Amino acid sequence: MVAAASVVVAVGTATGMLTALGDDGGGTDEARPQVTRSPRLQSPPVVPSPSPSAKPSASASPSASASAKKASPGPSRKTAPETRPRTTPAATRLYRHPESQVLSWVRDHPDDPRRDVIRSRIADHPAAVWFADHTPSTITSRVRAVTSGGAAEGRVPVVVPYAIPDRDCGGHSEGGAPDLDAYDDWIDLFAAGLGSGEVVVVLEPDSVSQAECLPERERADRFASLARAGRVLKEANPRARVYYDAGHSGWHAPAKQAGWLRQAGAASPASSDGVFSNVSNFHATADEVAYDRAVLDALGGPSSLGAVIDTSRNGNGAPPDGQWCDPAGRKIGRTPTLSTGLGRIDAYLWVKLPGESDGCKGEPGTFTPSYAYDLAR
Repeated sequence: MVAAASVVVAVGTATGMLTALGDDGGGTDEARPQVTRSPRLQSPPVVPSPSPSAKPSASASPSASASAKKASPGPSRKTAPETRPRTTPAATRLYRHPESQVLSWVRDHPDDPRRDVIRSRIADHPAAVWFADHTPSTITSRVRAVTSGGAAEGRVPVVVPYAIPDRDCGGHSEGGAPDLDAYDDWIDLFAAGLGSGEVVVVLEPDSVSQAECLPERERADRFASLARAGRVLKEANPRARVYYDAGHSGWHAPAKQAGWLRQAGAASPASSDGVFSNVSNFHATADEVAYDRAVLDALGGPSSLGAVIDTSRNGNGAPPDGQWCDPAGRKIGRTPTLSTGLGRIDAYLWVKLPGESDGCKGEPGTFTPSYAYDLAR
């Protein structure tokens, strides 16, 4: 059984998806959270065996896919449940960052007949802000520009750190930090920009679901860095809500995904508020709700852990042929909200901004008005 993986496309040093801007050099002198590194495993003395044949996520190439193999139960030792309650958000409205490709297009094309539809149904809605380039000198100030903007309006920003080494298994979105030590340092600087207000952090899309492409010991090291990242982010801002990569309902079985998530720190409230799913993909919200609840049940941990779902392009569900690259017949999904009315489902978010191409209807990661219009209408 073959299931399409998530679609996450980055271009050059910064993803085309709503990306925070900024070029000052004020990041390197920021105070960092004092969280120690998790120990790294020693590299094996021999060359590891090849990665499984089920290869990179669909963000890697038009033919990429991930095999849904038999789920493993994960580590036998479960994290003891913790009862620390989640703080009720003071702000319930999501933040729309004033800089994005779609907003620029709307401003620059006042006479385009598609403008009003794209503006009202896409550009006027809040979406995530991605940080996809390894730029230690500017990352703090760029993150702070987004979080302070949200705080000034009493709204909740959504930010996406996307710089894990070996991301996308060398596909279209290859890049990120040169190694895990550099990544740990980058996360420290990222965390220093979070401020003290409400913020949702969608931590490293595909980093857990796609980890099967890594040799076992490199995978363990990645999971150690992700666990550390969650701790750093939440220590820097206790009001940050950090969610870990659960893939989507058409990818790995819940028990298998939960086993990896547990290793990556997603079961501990010291590093995690739960999981996210469907980032850049098209699976129906109802399918994601059922899948995320199954992942959370298998994950263990406190009952306060929840899930957020990317609904940016899933209004018609996934195409029956599993196509991932700008498939025809899709439409935008549920409006972003922090109030879903469903137990353990914390939010519907637009993580992938509708209209930013996967690479078939436009250049990868760039806003494509014809695609946006098709989704919106």
